[in-house]
Amino acid sequence: MHPPAAPPRRWANTLFRGTGERPGVLVELAFLVLWFLLFARLGAALGTDLAAANAHAVAIQSAERAAHLDIELGVNGRLAAHPVLAQAAVYLYRLYYLVIAGVLLWVFVRHAEAYRRVRRTMVAMMVLVLPVYWAVPLAPPRSALPGAVDIVAVYDIFQQESWTRPTHYTAMPSMHVGWSLWCAYAVWSALRGAHPRLALLSWLFPLLMAAVVLATANHYVLDIAGSVALLAVSVAAAWAWGRLPFRRRAGTTPPSAPAVPAAGTDRPRT
Repeated sequence: MHPPAAPPRRWANTLFRGTGERPGVLVELAFLVLWFLLFARLGAALGTDLAAANAHAVAIQSAERAAHLDIELGVNGRLAAHPVLAQAAVYLYRLYYLVIAGVLLWVFVRHAEAYRRVRRTMVAMMVLVLPVYWAVPLAPPRSALPGAVDIVAVYDIFQQESWTRPTHYTAMPSMHVGWSLWCAYAVWSALRGAHPRLALLSWLFPLLMAAVVLATANHYVLDIAGSVALLAVSVAAAWAWGRLPFRRRAGTTPPSAPAVPAAGTDRPRT
């Protein structure tokens, strides 16, 4: 005998209202698509002041020289001398959005208990980065550092000039590194309870992306530091956001603050 089909109400809950920790599929998909479109539209409208972007680039370069962090030209030259590695770096730089989508879908399907937290963190990152883009337009090393090789333009897999010659300058913070950090945080949040060692391996992805954005001359070291700060503030904002429903319920204990993985430990404290 075949098992009875799920009642229509159950499918309606899955698609629209959600079940347990998992929100409705169609509602969540519509929200994410509209939110990403809005973020892309707003981001494209920012960082258009080239004079300010170049001035900020000079300030960043001076600060890095003073701190002995100005390594962009050195690593860029080394990558430019190895075409195979350069092409691999461009593939990662262009296609990392597939990793973001894959991680988001995986957490939604397999780890519903962590989904709302990591989705709130993603939304918080998008909200918090826009004022920085507006206040601090920044020209990337490939256009601001004499002698830098625009590796993505040379080996671009899409061969579109509009992609390699943007009209907006928003290098601070690096969202390539920022989204890679978010992916690591999402995987770590989902796996840290059952697989703590495996969860820590996820942080290798943003390290690789940091090397890519530096060597392709798309970002400065300080841009990467800004990405780390953005994730930290976004995690805190997402935690505060998650506490709001509990404040409306008298006598309900809010969830504990999010843990940060400690160096040298197998399992971060919670």
